[in-house]
Amino acid sequence: MTHPLLTTLQSLLGTEHVLTDHATAPYCRDWRGRYQAAALAVVLPADTEQVAAVVRACADYDVAIVPQGGNTSLCGAGIPLVDARPSVLVNLSRLKRIRAVDVANDTLTVDAGCTLASVYAEATRHDRLFPLGLTAIAPQCEIGGNLSTNAGGIGVLRYGNMRDLVLGLEVVLPDGQIWHGLRGLRKDNTGYDLKQLFIGAEGTLGIITAAVLKLFPLPKSVATACVAVRDIDAAVRLLGHIRNQCGTTLSGYELITRPCLDLVFKHIPDTREPFAQRYEHYLLIKLADGHNPVLVQTLQTALGNFGPDVLRFATTTDDAENWWVLRKNIAEAQKREGISIKHDIAVPISRVASFIAQANAALRAAYPDVRIVAFGHLGDGNIHYNVSLPDSAANPRFIAEQEGAVNDLVYDIVRQLDGSISAEHGIGQLKRSTLTEHKSPLELQLMRSIKATLDPANRMNPGKVI
Repeated sequence: MTHPLLTTLQSLLGTEHVLTDHATAPYCRDWRGRYQAAALAVVLPADTEQVAAVVRACADYDVAIVPQGGNTSLCGAGIPLVDARPSVLVNLSRLKRIRAVDVANDTLTVDAGCTLASVYAEATRHDRLFPLGLTAIAPQCEIGGNLSTNAGGIGVLRYGNMRDLVLGLEVVLPDGQIWHGLRGLRKDNTGYDLKQLFIGAEGTLGIITAAVLKLFPLPKSVATACVAVRDIDAAVRLLGHIRNQCGTTLSGYELITRPCLDLVFKHIPDTREPFAQRYEHYLLIKLADGHNPVLVQTLQTALGNFGPDVLRFATTTDDAENWWVLRKNIAEAQKREGISIKHDIAVPISRVASFIAQANAALRAAYPDVRIVAFGHLGDGNIHYNVSLPDSAANPRFIAEQEGAVNDLVYDIVRQLDGSISAEHGIGQLKRSTLTEHKSPLELQLMRSIKATLDPANRMNPGKVI
């Protein structure tokens, strides 16, 4: 029997923008292939008013709402729960307007369905930079999802994450009201900063439909170095040295370990070793500035006077793109290799070396054959720490039987080091139960109170985050 809500949705959006049955399948499976569920319908509204109308209709029939952008979530936030209450998946990909560019104010106002790549392009057209560093998935991910997960990427150490890159929001609330908060103000001391409630909330408090984004001067000079270092401790100490020598021009500081490169060389065509000799630990370091003719020389000098823990480095401009291809394809190479137990952790930068050393030792003591793929944003303390077995036949069983134990081991060390179990990927449905073990009872109470105030019917993305 057809749910009566479907007729209402079709009258609001048109039949072609209300998908049912098998047509919903591509939207109900996540990017990693870990989650697959069903929705009563997938709707594709064209603007904020249509989003609000859909939300009001779902409220009338007490049907849950799952917001979705480009469906690149890594924690299942944009996919309905299996065997949950009936839900409508609201995909925002048709909301693609560039609403306004204010060059003097260095702001760009866009719809939530604009891809990150389109925002890059629009900013560049005005000789500006939008610095959210997710270039590998920029053609697929969308601004609404970037905001809802508080996305990070390779530029956080200089520009901050998504919380730091937005000035105003437009949000459809759980009752269908529209909060018009698209203000391009850098100072607004008139009470609670409401936009921060919705950034990182993963659609559990409302649906972000538009945002005012910060723009920055477009760098004219860029210097990139590939550096082999003795160990992780040396990499951390080198970070402080580069900051002291190069100041605010430091725009990227990425760690790559040997297992990462081995997978990239195995699965990604036309990739090669950075140097003739193989090393265990590499860094990609990026400086960016205005017209600065000595930027490369500055970086070379800083690396050259650090000491013997820098085993080798190169700053050849012609190779920079190839080096970044290695970094940006680690996740894709892992995906082709098979499933793994993934961790997106953050610890204070001063404790990164301790985390990796302790976690590596504990895992190898428990599972001698384990493969550890550690890489990521060392410049802000965010390490992607992924665990699997090299034996592809044995790995699925290892994951099925040991995922909980591996998570406990890794997250216990994170907790001891005052870290976070999720740095930039969010909580979604993947880490919901784990969150309760790593947040204090008071923090959880405050979060649930906010949820109950804004969404008392628990209609917005139920089963996610809390």
